[in-house]
Amino acid sequence: MASNARWLEISVSVEGEVAEAVAEVLSRYAYRGVVIEYGAASLSSTWEGPEFQPSGPVVVRAYLPADDELGAKRRRVEEALWHLGQIRPIPDPTFQFVAEEDWAEAWKEKLEVLRVGQHLVIQPSWLDYSPAPEDIVIQLDPGMAFGTGLHPTTQMCLVALEEWVWPGADVLDLGTGSGILAIAAARLGAGHVLAVDNDSQAVKAARDNVVMNGVHEIVSVERGSLSEVSESYDVVVVNILARVIVEMLQEGLAKQVRPEGMLIAAGIIAEQAPQVITALEQNALALAGRRQDGDWVSLLAKQGQSALR
Repeated sequence: MASNARWLEISVSVEGEVAEAVAEVLSRYAYRGVVIEYGAASLSSTWEGPEFQPSGPVVVRAYLPADDELGAKRRRVEEALWHLGQIRPIPDPTFQFVAEEDWAEAWKEKLEVLRVGQHLVIQPSWLDYSPAPEDIVIQLDPGMAFGTGLHPTTQMCLVALEEWVWPGADVLDLGTGSGILAIAAARLGAGHVLAVDNDSQAVKAARDNVVMNGVHEIVSVERGSLSEVSESYDVVVVNILARVIVEMLQEGLAKQVRPEGMLIAAGIIAEQAPQVITALEQNALALAGRRQDGDWVSLLAKQGQSALR
């Protein structure tokens, strides 16, 4: 049955090398879809790897539900794009309302089964997949743009979780989005995972995906922010934005990382990494690792001695 839901479409026309950064920002707020159109072609969630560097103008589109929170979300999007524009000039976004049936089905045509790291497999729920014995499969429904596993920052977080989550570990996922990282932590053996997001649509999406993957007894999804987190954790993953990560560190994020625990920070544009590293060091978190995929950087930091030489 076709949906009568209406959505606010946000469009930004940018040069190809800026498209990933704009899409990453928009996908923080638009959990039902981000699409990048390369000329006549359209790809959802957009990334084919670091070698994929489109040239020329492209259009980045994102979708916000037309609900009571729309006004506040639109203002947050405009603010986030303004901050990005201080690093890389981008034009003002345009806005229009669309019906859900005009775009939602496009997701199913674009997403495929994706292998990440050693054993993790991201499977769109409507596609068939026969897992190998060592595969750890995560099923997701379409429409969770920053949570399909396609974005480099998500993939780097998944690889880090595969390395650092041990059986019984307590894990905190701040800004969970679709819940993909929380689900991955649970499937990797975590004893308890708290997934937190301040967006009601993200919370609903994450809860649905947690149930679909059968990890609802391990993963708790809550609406909120850092200020509502009172416990400390063995592994903390924050896949958001450099500016927000710095703000969280100033607000006491380091207290959520247990002694010898690991903080995985991602969603960081390469030129912003030094300011995040400085904030980590100012909060007694030693840099323990760094990965880069194209323009994107993920950082590992822990309490105690730095693992970097």
